Amino acid sequence: MVSQEQRRRQLAREKFLRQQQRRTEARRKARIRNSVIASSLGVVLVGSLALYTTGALDQDDDSTNANAEVTPSPTSKAPDPCAKPAKGEPKSETWKKEPALSIDKSAKYTMTLDTTCGEIEVALKASAAPHTVNSFSFLADKGYFDHTKCHRLTTEGIYVLQCGDPTGTGTGGPGYTIPDENLKDESLKDNIYPAGTVAMANTGQKDSGGSQFFLVYQDSQLPPSYTPFGTVSEDGMKVLKKIAGAGAQPADPTTGNTAPNATVVIDKATVAKS
Repeated sequence: MVSQEQRRRQLAREKFLRQQQRRTEARRKARIRNSVIASSLGVVLVGSLALYTTGALDQDDDSTNANAEVTPSPTSKAPDPCAKPAKGEPKSETWKKEPALSIDKSAKYTMTLDTTCGEIEVALKASAAPHTVNSFSFLADKGYFDHTKCHRLTTEGIYVLQCGDPTGTGTGGPGYTIPDENLKDESLKDNIYPAGTVAMANTGQKDSGGSQFFLVYQDSQLPPSYTPFGTVSEDGMKVLKKIAGAGAQPADPTTGNTAPNATVVIDKATVAKS
């Protein structure tokens, strides 16, 4: 017969094991969350993305709030909701150094991504992130983003669409890096990047942003290490949710990317002063 003391010890051991399992799982999720956004300017940090599942969205509800959650779906591939890309190939030009600062930091700028899935308009934060906005203006003027695929969609833990790499692999960049900016933006509370945020990807190192960026389609917990430099319009959020609703493919064994099932190609990117 088990004594009271033996039973107490058994329950204590079981409680300890449960705590250890929860801590291990929390550390695993944190590693995935913190590495997935890192673009690979020579460093691939996203092999763990094979653990992500696909996501689904009720596309018939036009009244869906921009901050509403996207419900995970089965891993089967959803129909492609996007059109065929315009004819053309991404450019491979690179530059040795960051372009000279030429934007008006007191002015308003808008980035428009004309994608195969619809138009995504982004209000840029020129005063808070001048180097980032200036770089995007420069690259857009050079046609750098035109005909490029958005190569990564994450649907678990964090909820982002990542774009800006002409190679489509997560390893490309413009040849230069830009400094981190605006990491204490008032929109970032409790390490949450809210839905609608547009921020820079990086390699995990300070001041390592290049051309890759991510668009948050659902509130996502991340360390404040990724420059927030824009906010997606309400109509743009509908496009993002359509993309998220089609889910993501299994992780590529070579790059670790979980590409969106939707054919997300930026046909044309422009930055305009308003």
